Amino acid sequence: MANFPSPCSSSSSSSTASFGSSTSAKTWVVHGIVAGVAIAAAVGARAYMTRFDKFRSRVLGIIPARYASSRFPGKPLVQILGKPMIQPLLYLNFFMRVKSLVGLLKIFVHYLCTLPGASCSRKFVATDDEKIADCCLQFGADVIMTSETCKNGTERCNEALQKLGKNYDIVVNIQGDEPLIEPEIIDGVVKALQAAPDAVFSTAVTSLKPEDAHDPNRVKCVIDNRGYAIYFSRGLIPFNKSGKVNQQFPYLLHLGIQSYDVKFLRIYPDLQPTPLQLEEDLEQLKVLENGYKMKVIKVNHEAHGVDTPEDVGKIESLMRERNLS
Repeated sequence: MANFPSPCSSSSSSSTASFGSSTSAKTWVVHGIVAGVAIAAAVGARAYMTRFDKFRSRVLGIIPARYASSRFPGKPLVQILGKPMIQPLLYLNFFMRVKSLVGLLKIFVHYLCTLPGASCSRKFVATDDEKIADCCLQFGADVIMTSETCKNGTERCNEALQKLGKNYDIVVNIQGDEPLIEPEIIDGVVKALQAAPDAVFSTAVTSLKPEDAHDPNRVKCVIDNRGYAIYFSRGLIPFNKSGKVNQQFPYLLHLGIQSYDVKFLRIYPDLQPTPLQLEEDLEQLKVLENGYKMKVIKVNHEAHGVDTPEDVGKIESLMRERNLS
């Protein structure tokens, strides 16, 4: 008997293909609807929270940059994988985390739902050098020129704020020599200051590597049980009587990111230099020696600041490892 093809065979395969295509289309439609609902909810949540959280909600980000660094002259313009270090890498880090539609959605919702003011509404580079200013303008950054008399980044942030002439509650000092600082750490430092009305200053620390224990370029910190700073030092603190690094002790490394209450920032330059500040050459100590409180958050961050020319190669190697090149 002859074998005849089933009358359903061709229509079945066609139907299957059509069904698969239809299912795929429906899946994308569902994803689109879910994304739209989530985004709408995030926008609504942010608007709702804005109604009730007004404390220190207006936030300005400033990246202070000077050319005449004693340890590393011209540091802001040093090339990191072909780009000047002063060029912010926050957007690069952001997009490198986007792996799919769901990943993009999660990140978008996270940023929309951040408490009001936790992300800087505007960011400026504050510099006293025309070469740095020209470089920043070329990649589209906003720049404020400041004087060469600023003694540190805090004073430069204050001068930039005064020149800007607008009302803000918090100024965030974003270190240009910490190119791999995560946006979440910046947000965390701001939120810490918003949640601590008795503090005028906030900053972040992470775990100190044993090999950095005696490096004076790696500033150490000790805090109390409530998360307020006790002291900062270029030496190892606490320092035990054996004189050796205790491998079991959770030493803390200070990260450069810090934020200030604007009212305090305005009076900071008028405070006289203090003995501990001058001895350690750390601006944070002037805050503590004058009796002000400083909130500190602990974060998980593999610190890679650029303090010396030797650090450039380390940063580039790490960026290649993380596929940020």
